[in-house]
Amino acid sequence: MAAVVYLNFDGNAEQVIEFYSEALRAIEVKKVKFRDIPQDPNYPLPEKELNMIMESSIEFAGGKIMMSDILPSMKATMGELVKGNNVLISLVMDDKQKLEDYFNHLAVGGHVIMPLSNTPWSSCFGMLVDKFGVNWKFNSDADQFLDHVISSMN
Repeated sequence: MAAVVYLNFDGNAEQVIEFYSEALRAIEVKKVKFRDIPQDPNYPLPEKELNMIMESSIEFAGGKIMMSDILPSMKATMGELVKGNNVLISLVMDDKQKLEDYFNHLAVGGHVIMPLSNTPWSSCFGMLVDKFGVNWKFNSDADQFLDHVISSMN
């Protein structure tokens, strides 16, 4: 079983899905809006919320990201959505050309923290924050680096 990154957004998940699908050259995109599932007639959702993303997934080059919107009507129970640096998506792959392609596309409208470069721990490493405030890390050699350091400790 693989761990999957799951991101919540404040009403703009559909824009994020479109951007990530294009930037990551998605193989498959699935999305369900709240209007697509049966509603409780005792608690009807406002029209704006019915158009928000209830669940979605983007599959690309062996990776998967899932996301949804947090409904304004649920904030009383779930709390406010806070953007921060506590969640990031790490893309680890040997194909440096594909890594560079993803980096360049996701950097559009965002902020590059560290351009892709050769570092002591990776031959191709970089970090950025995309235009939606999501932190990304790119690494071509993460597994080899961990294995090397761990084996040298024994």
